[in-house]
Amino acid sequence: VHKCGFEKAIIGLSGGIDSALTASIAVDALGARNITGVGMPGPYSSPGSIQDARELATNLGIRFELLSINEIYQAARETLTPVFAGMAEDSTEENIQSRARGLLLMSMSNKLGALVLSTGNKSELAVGYCTLYGDMVGGLAVISDVPKTLVYRLSEYVNSRGSAPVIPRSTIEKPPSAELRPDQKDSDFLPPYEVLDQILEDYIEASRTAEQIAEAHGFDLELVKRVLRMVARS
Repeated sequence: VHKCGFEKAIIGLSGGIDSALTASIAVDALGARNITGVGMPGPYSSPGSIQDARELATNLGIRFELLSINEIYQAARETLTPVFAGMAEDSTEENIQSRARGLLLMSMSNKLGALVLSTGNKSELAVGYCTLYGDMVGGLAVISDVPKTLVYRLSEYVNSRGSAPVIPRSTIEKPPSAELRPDQKDSDFLPPYEVLDQILEDYIEASRTAEQIAEAHGFDLELVKRVLRMVARS
């Protein structure tokens, strides 16, 4: 951060565990006074997620801003209506939400002179479960080499260091979700993170084949091949 000429950092706080861990690391590195957390609720954000983001910011002692993306999202959809006429909704509308958040974060970065920290973990980034120019926006991807299962372990460690938890229990315990469509969960698209992380470790770190990975862990071969295809596309 300092090498790039910054003193402060900005983080989008979704109420999820990845942004919570990223914010905790940032406070350790730069000090609470230099961190701003930004909650950016959209049409499918749950009240609990907004509350978790606010509670985390309070626990960390950082500045917190709440900026809704609803108007930007609706304006973008209206602008695109003539081009998308007759087409069903799909991941396009989900990605508009993520990119609206990226727009707000980068605008704050420019105006306030603060580096945006992106919050994607290694598991998501490896298989492309992220949005280009959306949640990937930022100057430093703090936990991009941290698998999701390790994110949970590190978050428990963060909470073990003080007399009271920093990361809300609900953030750690709720099913992971991008909250870009109704009732969305990561498990709708990805295998359980315990399985995914093992496949990724064997493939990326040990260069094992799909057949070797499936045999070693008793995983379904087609599932392993699907994950490896996702990595290749990403």
